Amino acid sequence: MLRPSLHTWLEKYLAYLRYEKNLASNSIENYQRQLIAAFSKLDIECWSTFNTSDIRRILNDARKSSLSSRSIALRLSSIRGFCAYLVQQGQLTQNPASSIQAPKQAKPLPKQLNVDEMHQLLDIKEDGLLALRDKAMMELMYSCGLRLSELANLNIKSIQPDRQLRVIGKGNKERLLPIGRVALEALSVWLKIRPELASSEEPALFVSMLKNRIGTRQIAKRMKLWATRQNLEQSVNPHKLRHSFATHVLESSSDLRGVQELLGHANLSTTQVYTHLNFQHLAHVYDGAHPRAKKSK
Repeated sequence: MLRPSLHTWLEKYLAYLRYEKNLASNSIENYQRQLIAAFSKLDIECWSTFNTSDIRRILNDARKSSLSSRSIALRLSSIRGFCAYLVQQGQLTQNPASSIQAPKQAKPLPKQLNVDEMHQLLDIKEDGLLALRDKAMMELMYSCGLRLSELANLNIKSIQPDRQLRVIGKGNKERLLPIGRVALEALSVWLKIRPELASSEEPALFVSMLKNRIGTRQIAKRMKLWATRQNLEQSVNPHKLRHSFATHVLESSSDLRGVQELLGHANLSTTQVYTHLNFQHLAHVYDGAHPRAKKSK
C-alpha cells in the first residue's frame, strides 16, 4: 500500500489524465496498475525525495519478478509520465526517470486475421438478440478500424447521414469514418431490435443485458466467444479486428496516409508498422509485376 502522502499525488495525476489529457478509461487503468505496482514497496516519505536510484530499484525488482522487457518499458514510461507531472506541480525539481533507458525489445508485428478468417468470423447465422448485436459490433469495428474504447463509447447520434460514423478518439479528437455496406446492414438490423434491450433515454449505440452501455471487457469476451463458435483456429480480440482492418485496407490501396487518417493516428510512424504485408501477398504482387519474375509460357 502507498503512504497517504504519496497516494494523494497519484490520485491527482490520474484525475489530470482523465480530465485534462482526455485519456481513455482503459489507458488510465493501465497507468494506475503500473504505478501502484511500481510504488507499492517504495520507502520514502514524500515525492520530493524520489530519485533515480529509487527508479532503478523498482526496475530491478521488476526484472527479478520475470517481467518481460515490454512490461518493464511500460512501467518505466508510466513512471516517467508521472514524474513529469510532479515536476510541473513543483513536487520535483527534475524528472529522475528522464536519464534511464528502457530495455531493448523486439517490436512485434500486429497480429491480424486474413480475409478468409474475417469472413468466417463474421458469417454468423444465429438470429438471437445478442448474436445480432455482436455481429453489428464486429462488422462496425472491422469496417471502420475502431479502437475498443471508441466502439464502446459510440452513441446513437454517432451515426451520421451519408453512411458516416462520428468517432471521438484519443485526446478527444473527432473523426468521420465511412461505414461499409455490410456493416451498415448489420447495424440496421441491430437498431430495429435494440429497443428490446435499451430504453428510449439510453444514448449508447450498443447495450448489454443490463440495459445500459456495454463495457469494453464484455465486448472483448463476446468476440473471444465468437471465435470459438465460428471454429477459428486462433483467438480473436478487438485489437486484432483493428489490425485486420488496417492490414487489409493497406494491402488493397497502398495508401499509408489514408490508413493513418482512418485509424486516427497522430503520427505516420505509428501506422508504418502495418506495412508488414505478408510474404505470400508480396510474392504474388512481385510475380505478377516484375518482368524477370514472370514465368515463361
